[in-house]
Amino acid sequence: MVNAWGFGPTTKNTLSKTQVDSLLQLVNYKKVILKDNQIVKVNPEIKIDFNAIAQGYSVDVLADFLERKGINNYLVELGGEIKAKGKKENEEWKVGIDQPTEEKSPERKLEAIISLKNRALATSGNYRKFYIEGNQKLSHIIDPKTGYPAKHNLLSTTVIADDGITADAYATAFMVMGIKKIDCFFRKKTKT
Repeated sequence: MVNAWGFGPTTKNTLSKTQVDSLLQLVNYKKVILKDNQIVKVNPEIKIDFNAIAQGYSVDVLADFLERKGINNYLVELGGEIKAKGKKENEEWKVGIDQPTEEKSPERKLEAIISLKNRALATSGNYRKFYIEGNQKLSHIIDPKTGYPAKHNLLSTTVIADDGITADAYATAFMVMGIKKIDCFFRKKTKT
């Protein structure tokens, strides 16, 4: 679906409702199973896209490598996904979070600076990878239920977790969900 909208190695594309509905038949994690240590796709046309967790996972791999080498103070950053451990010159690591903006500008401002100690951080947003078609903003974050770019008033979400892959996955999921569903998600989590 991401490729069809022109956010993969393809170019910008306009999809009809029929095309979206047709492609949605291939979007469902339940149509991909693990059998005898092999990934089996119910339909060979299904493609697996790890982009929502790839950078977070890569940060974890690099952090694990550093720890195996006995390095206890580090900050690993790939494309905005970060994992920090220990300290930098006896101070906690300081991490800037970009201020999301609707304007395409080469100038980047910070929304916040936080201390990050032995945690990972990921930010997902729709303010960098998008295009305008007519009067609509189409973002690279696709809602797997509708097949269309996620639409709501969030520009970005930042998540702090124990590892990069978890932070990255939740940040992307929250961008798809929107603020109301995120609120419901946390209300359910606190009840259990």
